[in-house]
Amino acid sequence: MAEKKYGATMRLGAYPAVLEKGTIAYKAYGHAKISERHRHRYEVNPVYVKRLEKAGLVFSGVSPSRRLMEVAELPRAVHPFFLGSQFHPELSRGLYRRIRYLKNL
Repeated sequence: MAEKKYGATMRLGAYPAVLEKGTIAYKAYGHAKISERHRHRYEVNPVYVKRLEKAGLVFSGVSPSRRLMEVAELPRAVHPFFLGSQFHPELSRGLYRRIRYLKNL
């Protein structure tokens, strides 16, 4: 907020992300670099990233600049399957084709 970087920040279209090896997201996609479509105005507040990580949340996918958190998950030891993303994989190449990546899990 102090930098006045807020408002009218809709992210539309494909954006790259880098996935951390050994995570649910990496296993689902099978490689570290992905590109998925976005349609949202919300981002993880960077002020809280370290606090969330300390509490156990894993930011398994980030923008190449590491400024934007793209994928969050909980380790399987904590929860059998907890994965959230900023992007919409169903918007890329049809819903059925995109859900097939879940078979890797």
